[in-house]
Amino acid sequence: MGNLDRKAAAAAYRERKPAFGVFAVICSATGQVWVDRSQHVDTQRNGLWFALRQGSSPYKMLQSVWNTHGEDAFRFEELERLRDDYPEFGVKDELRRRAALWKARLEAAVLS
Repeated sequence: MGNLDRKAAAAAYRERKPAFGVFAVICSATGQVWVDRSQHVDTQRNGLWFALRQGSSPYKMLQSVWNTHGEDAFRFEELERLRDDYPEFGVKDELRRRAALWKARLEAAVLS
């Protein structure tokens, strides 16, 4: 990848629209589920998996289970995404509400 291509890719990344949504991390070995919300649910898995691989996740219980069972035991699922034109002033409250609903539905723990 050339220098200009890299700059264009970086610029496109910075200018992307937020993808507000709710996601789950599921451990198939234990059946444990964690639910959280994100402003970039489309790229959330990459950052989360990176921190877990490095052993630097701020989510101690998740990190512990990851260390015990390994990456292959985990999957990431986007549960819900707000529509692109959702009013910005209500996004945080709506994400919090929807994450709570998913947490109850899946009997999950909350990451944040």
